[in-house]
Amino acid sequence: MTSTTGLPVLRETTYDIGARKIFAAEAGDGAPVLLLHGGGPGASGVANYARNIAELAKEYRVIVPDLPGYGRSTKGIDPVDPFGDLAGGVRGLLDALDLDKAHLVGNSYGGACALRLALDTPERVDRMVLMGPGGIGTTRALPTPGLNSLLNYYTGDGPSRAKLEKFIRDYLVFNAADVPDAAIDERYEASIDPEVVASPPLRRPSGPGALRTLWRMDFTRDPRLNRLPVPTLVLWGADDKVNRPSGGLMLADRMPDCDLYLVANTGHWVQFERAGLFNRLCADFLAGRR
Repeated sequence: MTSTTGLPVLRETTYDIGARKIFAAEAGDGAPVLLLHGGGPGASGVANYARNIAELAKEYRVIVPDLPGYGRSTKGIDPVDPFGDLAGGVRGLLDALDLDKAHLVGNSYGGACALRLALDTPERVDRMVLMGPGGIGTTRALPTPGLNSLLNYYTGDGPSRAKLEKFIRDYLVFNAADVPDAAIDERYEASIDPEVVASPPLRRPSGPGALRTLWRMDFTRDPRLNRLPVPTLVLWGADDKVNRPSGGLMLADRMPDCDLYLVANTGHWVQFERAGLFNRLCADFLAGRR
């Protein structure tokens, strides 16, 4: 059964994870797959994966949380170790769902969350799909224009619809016309939630421990990457202006079981811009149909 939006009818639950509440929507049955969204202003799970949930739910139990700091989940992220904090929240969600292990699919910030969770507790991750994940070589070059735009959203004169539209149309996607105005309106309204403005979930590290935080957020400096046993598929838009596509080659070179697919004429949002390709590759890889 599908709703008027084209999505399947979703089962919605809010879980108590320690002092936090994490919202998650579910569809389908089968092996569990968590879809972890990116960290852009106003992001949320179901909105980020609107073109993928129905197709993947034909074969899998698809679980789509709002990551800590976003959507209907508790706001606030530990600025000293943001990737670790996100990973801890998702691991707590796995516990609440009584899942010993699950597949993880992560885009950008969600990809960084998935990779950190796998590095910390590889026994909890079956297979993993990463789309333009954050934290790949980030201390080895200056931030990209797209990442600067993202990190500057809450600084200066503060958030605005114009700033968000520029980030999405100029940096997030290859073809600006792919994103409807209504999607930008929805994300802008979510981005100016007073709790989010007071504590943005994605920000530049600052203060005395900033350098240590930056190094902790660069997975290519983590020796555990060389021996991570989790089978991984990396999808990266060849025209990604937020996270450099060269990050895909870094992961393929370092990880012992990593396939890389570079997607032509695609930006940072592979699952949205090339939904048909993404859905096929993701479903096949998670099932072991390599």
